[in-house]
Amino acid sequence: MTRVGVVLSGCGVNDGSEIHESVITMLTLDRAGADIVFMAPNIDQLHVINHYTGGEMDESRNVLMESARIARGKIRDMAEVHASDVDALIFPGGFGVAKNLCDYAMAGTDCSVNPDVKRLAADVHKAGKPIGIICIAPVMFAKIMQEAGDSVEMTIGTDVQTSSDINFMGSNHVSCSVEDIVIDKKNKIVSTPAYMLAQRISEVAEGIERLVKEVLAMI
Repeated sequence: MTRVGVVLSGCGVNDGSEIHESVITMLTLDRAGADIVFMAPNIDQLHVINHYTGGEMDESRNVLMESARIARGKIRDMAEVHASDVDALIFPGGFGVAKNLCDYAMAGTDCSVNPDVKRLAADVHKAGKPIGIICIAPVMFAKIMQEAGDSVEMTIGTDVQTSSDINFMGSNHVSCSVEDIVIDKKNKIVSTPAYMLAQRISEVAEGIERLVKEVLAMI
């Protein structure tokens, strides 16, 4: 059975994984008969956001433990996952990508990527296995590719600042509508804007379903 790694960054759009994007990814993979390998780094979140009020809460949470909520407990510590364990990798979006998997939300193009995230993504890429990057995840992947000396064609939609940052880090941003995907066939990288542009969950679903199907076709 095809094994697809899904990298989570917590639970909730403002401080972790975007739940709609994560669930749509999971559902599309499951319908295609893929075996999902959930994973997340075993680290503390940058902070905790009250998703009802939008305010920061005076508490700490663990990214792996919070991600386990979405994975229904069946999840692996990313430090224990290797490129040989998966046939492809997909990163749903959410601010957790830019706050927990890397620190782009604070440092911009000078950001650093969590070592285990960087290691696995780089190793999967070097192995010639496909990677799907959703919503804000492309900007993190651009940093990974910059440090590897590579350039990838990708999209986050049309956001001026983020697309400029992707280009600054050496990759090539392509403007894209919410329902569409950008395919870098040479590098086997597929991206879609999702909630970087979407106003409705149905728009998110259309783009992510296309992304997942393309990633599976590349295996």
